Amino acid sequence: MFALRAQMLRSLNRGCFPGQISQIGGCRLFSDEKPQTFEKTVNNVTLLGRVGIEPQMRGSQEHPVVTFSLATHENYRYESGDWSQKTDWHRIVVFKPQLRESVMSYLRRGQRAMVQGKISYGEITDQEGKQRVSTSIIADDVIFINPTGK
Repeated sequence: MFALRAQMLRSLNRGCFPGQISQIGGCRLFSDEKPQTFEKTVNNVTLLGRVGIEPQMRGSQEHPVVTFSLATHENYRYESGDWSQKTDWHRIVVFKPQLRESVMSYLRRGQRAMVQGKISYGEITDQEGKQRVSTSIIADDVIFINPTGK
């Protein structure tokens, strides 16, 4: 029991756990062994911003998807006292059928919206046929704020 505890402490100090293969500078992340437990991970994104472009229906008849952009910004102050604003644009994709229809029917350019979902990295083929790296937010929920534009 004491030997196992000592081995675990040494492993933790190296950043490795028993059963993992240590390498120079860390642990090997993959092995042929089946994991004894599955680790829970979290991929949640919540954005509150303004819609940049009108939602567009894309994809095929069998696999439709709605896309739109959402702008968020951050205000910051320089040491001189001047204020500045940095805007980030997010690509939002909606796969859920009922959410797709609601977004197409009610969401408009300039409207505030809150999007909850997960971040996804991948590649898309642009109009010239070139592969580009893409970062998207896959929406699980879209909350329309101030839908009348007031």
